[in-house]
Amino acid sequence: MDVQDGGWRRAWEGAGRHLRGAGRGLADLILPPMAHDSREATAAAGLTPDAWSRIRFLEAPVCDGCGAAFEFDGGAFAEDRCAACIAKPYAFERARAACLYDEASRGLILRFKHGDQQQFAPLFARWIARAAADLVQGADVILPVPLHRFRLLSRRFNQAAEIARPLARHAGRDYLPDALVRKTHTTSQGGKSQRGRRLNVKKAFAVTEAGRRRIRGRRILLIDDVLTTGATGEACARALIDAGARAVDLAVIARVRNARELIM
Repeated sequence: MDVQDGGWRRAWEGAGRHLRGAGRGLADLILPPMAHDSREATAAAGLTPDAWSRIRFLEAPVCDGCGAAFEFDGGAFAEDRCAACIAKPYAFERARAACLYDEASRGLILRFKHGDQQQFAPLFARWIARAAADLVQGADVILPVPLHRFRLLSRRFNQAAEIARPLARHAGRDYLPDALVRKTHTTSQGGKSQRGRRLNVKKAFAVTEAGRRRIRGRRILLIDDVLTTGATGEACARALIDAGARAVDLAVIARVRNARELIM
């Protein structure tokens, strides 16, 4: 379900209870200044009260496989996975998104990603820490989806790494930013169909020799900004599993409402 208006308040308040045993550091990361506390607190978190109220945070029940919101609570039906994930599971085992990728969140993410506004990174890390609390606690290693070196030069920073770093630090998990590399300078995924996205990133990622030693037999939490078709997460997960990772989960800031509905 989407968490809007008063719903997000209950969701944030439930975060501390959900991870009571996770330690004070992670709890502090998860629980940011609340939008209703004061105008100053909200500004410090990077959002105005109006902007905060329009973010559609995702709350259980969601599909365990892709993070898509269920319209109703199906209980234990089909192991909490949507029909698409049952029919054709991703290479990553589980996925979570903090919010819906729509007009409200898109502007914030694009400002962070392309506008060099890195002050959003701690805020997005808190969102992911809350939405993917079970994935964070189950992970041995946290690593970002890598950028190709040419794109990194032009953008100056990897937005996924800026989120993954504080998340790993506060959760007490190994942070391996260089274990996975993007060996192919692919074109932008924007505007491509689901099939086009898959082909664009097929075999685009590889695990370094040093990375292989660090990930072997371990559960990886992969961090990215947006989940659309899942093609990038799929390609990364396959590379990590082929290199010896025990399992891979994916956590993102936002996801489209239904990635599987995009043109094939």
